Amino acid sequence: MDKPNGREISEKALSLLKKLQQNEITESETYSAIASGMKSGENREILLQLSRDEKSHYEIWKSYTGLELRPQRAKVLLRKIMAKLFGFTFTIKLMETGEERARAAYSYLAEEIPESAEIERQEEAHENALMDMLDEERLKYVGSMVLGLNDALVELTGTLAGLTLALQNTRIIALSGLITGISATLSMASSEFLSAKSEGRDDALKSCGYTGVAYLFTVALLILPYLIFSPQQYLFALALMLAIVVLIILVFNFYISVAKNLKFKKRFLEMACISIGVAALSFGIGILVKNLLGVDI
Repeated sequence: MDKPNGREISEKALSLLKKLQQNEITESETYSAIASGMKSGENREILLQLSRDEKSHYEIWKSYTGLELRPQRAKVLLRKIMAKLFGFTFTIKLMETGEERARAAYSYLAEEIPESAEIERQEEAHENALMDMLDEERLKYVGSMVLGLNDALVELTGTLAGLTLALQNTRIIALSGLITGISATLSMASSEFLSAKSEGRDDALKSCGYTGVAYLFTVALLILPYLIFSPQQYLFALALMLAIVVLIILVFNFYISVAKNLKFKKRFLEMACISIGVAALSFGIGILVKNLLGVDI
């Protein structure tokens, strides 16, 4: 099939080119939309440069298809919302993770359009270099968030599991867990503040804030099942609490693995095994203590 650039390409290659072209213009618009919500600065300029790069790639594929395509507005809007909620670094790197699916398309096109391999190489090298320059504040405090999250998951999961068998009443368990959780949140945030101060860091307050928020958020989610179920349904509440633990670990580690380019599986399994293991041990201790003390509530 003859195309506007004078080359003859197959129907399959043309279909792949259309998909690449659509993706480029949508991503160009996405970068521009995210940048529009930022103040002037290096991050904004990097995003605008990425937008221009994607637009130039769009023009290259357009020379083959001869088509004028519009950005997928719903996808652009969704990514803009994601950037607001989860940060622009996570959103952009998640977009790039999705682009891995386009690698096979480039490989196929190289047979009919030799320069596509060079375009892919330049695009990947340039975009990776620009993305490594992105500097988002919230990612500087990932260590503080991990500290708060890990401690809350391990400590409160064990506490609630032990209390479940010892008390056997969701309302009393929720009350005990809430008091423990809030006290532990204040303790953990204070410790992080003092630790950061002793290191001479100027961001001690922000660091303890991220730690405290991560801890308190986890506390609220883990206690929620005990407020949903009736006082006698403590085992159902325990099961839902453990499911929430796994879900928190899954979501958080996915976020970190994308935003910080870390391995997901190992971190997820490690955190999940520790939290569930502590819960199982505490569950057994709860039974033992209840029987030894002869407590019946």
